[in-house]
Amino acid sequence: MPLTVPNGFASNGSVTLAPELTHRVTLIPGDGTGPELTEAARRVLEATGVAFDWDVREAGVDVMESTGTAAPEETLASVKENRVALKGPITRRSARASSVNVALRHELGLYACLRPCKTYAGVRSRYDGVDLVIVRENTEDLYAGIEYQAGSDDAERVIAELNQLQARQIAPAQGLSIKPISRAGSERIIRFAFDYARAHGRTRVSCVTKANIMKFTDGLFLDTFPRGGRRVPRDRAVGEPGGCGLHGPRPAAGGVRRAGAGRICNGRHSPATHGRARRGLGVAPGGNIGPESAVSRRRTAPRRSTRARTRSTRPR
Repeated sequence: MPLTVPNGFASNGSVTLAPELTHRVTLIPGDGTGPELTEAARRVLEATGVAFDWDVREAGVDVMESTGTAAPEETLASVKENRVALKGPITRRSARASSVNVALRHELGLYACLRPCKTYAGVRSRYDGVDLVIVRENTEDLYAGIEYQAGSDDAERVIAELNQLQARQIAPAQGLSIKPISRAGSERIIRFAFDYARAHGRTRVSCVTKANIMKFTDGLFLDTFPRGGRRVPRDRAVGEPGGCGLHGPRPAAGGVRRAGAGRICNGRHSPATHGRARRGLGVAPGGNIGPESAVSRRRTAPRRSTRARTRSTRPR
């Protein structure tokens, strides 16, 4: 069954542009370095000659002070109406604060994260011939956002219930994150990866999991993978089950046009691959795609530098 996408979208979720039309796009500057980055992206897009009508909306920690929420309802309504958005980085006030990005994915049904990584002639890089695309499931797994704070009554009740079901006991006062994975959600993201591979001439799709450890969650995804692969002509895209092979000292797809479909372990692969092949996340594009909307974004970049953040957490 082919991936169902809305009219005006290609199978990879990209917008099909007609030069004679003006395209209304929601623009979310974000916070931190977000406004500066989105302004640069806007200028690049307008330089293509395509006509845009930017619907500027706010989200992030700055707007939370005045609205009480980091993702105002009018911002979500704008994305739903326009179906396409360009979003700058959005940070959190603290590690315990809920993620605006996760909330946007669930509210808008943006189940597929698409991250291309390609080296270009003339751009200095550690490796040559890298051309891969990471496809990550966005709404299940740990991105479901089901958590229980350590020491809370809810966490203690969940721990007590789990301890009755298993021999391996969970100690009190531990934080919990639930990792739900469904066969339906797995089939959907696998179909997306194979459809993308067919539409863009990719020769191989690799399944990226930690099924060797998480046998009943990532294992379910790995077991589902051949089902999605059999729906694609073998001469166009070949399924290749495997482990978390992209998180190594060298990108796994050097010289190979490849798409990788995976679970949340790709959250590590994306920055690792971009950092090694493309000299950092500053040139790391990404898109969150659903059946009705698509949001293009860059990875979060807070106001303070990575160096300063690392120094502040170093043991004394």
